[in-house]
Amino acid sequence: MLSPAELAAKYGLTVSGRRPSLTEYTRDLWSRRHFILAYATARVAALYTTARLGSAWQVVTPLLNAAVYYLIFGVLLGTNKGIPNFIAYLCTGVFVFQFTQSAVMAGTRAIADNLSLVRALHFPRACLPIATTVIQLQQLLFSMIVLGVIILATGEPLTLRWLLVVPILLLQTLFNTGLALVLARIGSRTTDLSQLMPFIIRTWMYSSGIFWSVGNITAGHASWIATLLNLNPALLFNELMRFALMDSVPASAIPHHSWIAVLGWALLASIGGFVFFWKAEAEYGRG
Repeated sequence: MLSPAELAAKYGLTVSGRRPSLTEYTRDLWSRRHFILAYATARVAALYTTARLGSAWQVVTPLLNAAVYYLIFGVLLGTNKGIPNFIAYLCTGVFVFQFTQSAVMAGTRAIADNLSLVRALHFPRACLPIATTVIQLQQLLFSMIVLGVIILATGEPLTLRWLLVVPILLLQTLFNTGLALVLARIGSRTTDLSQLMPFIIRTWMYSSGIFWSVGNITAGHASWIATLLNLNPALLFNELMRFALMDSVPASAIPHHSWIAVLGWALLASIGGFVFFWKAEAEYGRG
């Protein structure tokens, strides 16, 4: 008499819902890349179908945020002192950080908001948090056109440094994807995380040099505080994007470690986040 395990092996039966190997999982995920892009594109088209301005909100929202922040921090609090072309400086920070903020918030709910899809169909669950990042990237690309117009309108010239926008956005997309994968796994079990994240994001935003210059703030503080702030990935992406788009930001204002640091953050987040998410693949959608 054969045991159940021997019978399963004899007839090629496998455990339902088992976690595939990392190599197998990566290969399966790559084969669904067209689905990820189509799903993200469809979601972007559906996001603003009930709004009168439609997809224009992709641009209006960060513009309104920038206007509010300029009123509070530039006019009332005066954090613009010592910052040339503060309008371009502020708008670049707002638009760039909005990309990370939106990807993180959407990633937190990527599994929880799609439980019916997860339970009905078999596919690599990583498709969902990756798709949420692609959605935010597509929205950012519309916003970057407006940001470019703002920067030119404030007197900045069009230079070859603008080509650096491509690698910066690529690295930031990898970083955001990794964060979305990590938070999607945690959020699938801890639904209260989505309520906590706005407070975490707000704290992160205020420490990311969007409204003020890091050099002005860290002057007179302990060196470890300056080091900690300068390793903040959101700050690094903001500063590199400002360097790429604003000729008024000299190369000397960008620390030598910036490119190495963002590359490290992008690889650490994307690879670590992918492995972290994959380890719980068999648990998503269960009670």
